[in-house]
Amino acid sequence: MNDRLISLGHKRLVPKESLKRLAVLESRAHAMVKESTFPFLGGVAHYLPNEKLDEVTRRLHSLQAEFETETRDFMAGYAKLRASALEEWREAAQRLGADPRKLVAAVEQAFPSSERMPRSFSFEVQLFSIAVPDVPQAQLIEFGTRQELLQVRREAAQQARREIEESCERFVGECVSEMRRQTAQLCSEMLTTIDGTGSVHQKTLNRLVHFIERFKALNFSGDRQMVQELEKARAELLSRSAEEYRSDGKAEVSLVQGLERLRTKARELAAQDTSDVAATFGRMGQRRFALAS
Repeated sequence: MNDRLISLGHKRLVPKESLKRLAVLESRAHAMVKESTFPFLGGVAHYLPNEKLDEVTRRLHSLQAEFETETRDFMAGYAKLRASALEEWREAAQRLGADPRKLVAAVEQAFPSSERMPRSFSFEVQLFSIAVPDVPQAQLIEFGTRQELLQVRREAAQQARREIEESCERFVGECVSEMRRQTAQLCSEMLTTIDGTGSVHQKTLNRLVHFIERFKALNFSGDRQMVQELEKARAELLSRSAEEYRSDGKAEVSLVQGLERLRTKARELAAQDTSDVAATFGRMGQRRFALAS
């Protein structure tokens, strides 16, 4: 059986390696978005903090350019690839026990035409700016006292304001909890690596270094408690190199204990009510929640 075309019940029109580079670029784009954003609206969209906007869009545009170049190269060789794939299918059909002519005819018919192929390749990034209405409280009072405003409009405006506040605070709270859970998960993964290898490697320590920087970059909500815990871990656990940990058994034990403490604290914080952090976020500068009727 030709595993380039058939594997575990999956059948491919073309060998898997012909699309490998495009798949790699797609995977890198998804990984970048996942690393730099928070899932939003049930995963339909991702929230990207303004501080990361320039960096992420620049890197995505670079990947998009590579993707489009690879797509053009694939399309340029599509006719030749199609002919080669059909030949492989003819050889494979002889060993599948089916009618070779019928199988190859079905495969040939399944190939999209060259005119339709461009529709199958797309690298799109859609950005939307979501701004919470920001109206000074004095203006709200002025609007609320105008005689021409009907009571139903005032009530509708107040209800809309409450819903916006609740929705924003809920989202911010979910982001805070998620980052705290990710801290605990990282500690677990580092502990598993140390336990599995029996020693400390610099790559393992670097994961914590990179995570702390990533946390600070994504901490748009101002989660001071988790930042303090991470900075404490940086001072206590990252002051030694991996080599120093390997040469000092007591130091290695202190590293493991420090990661366990950080994991426990992160889990505790993740389980806590985050409404205080969300409320603080709502009072920061231009992020004040307000809605005029």
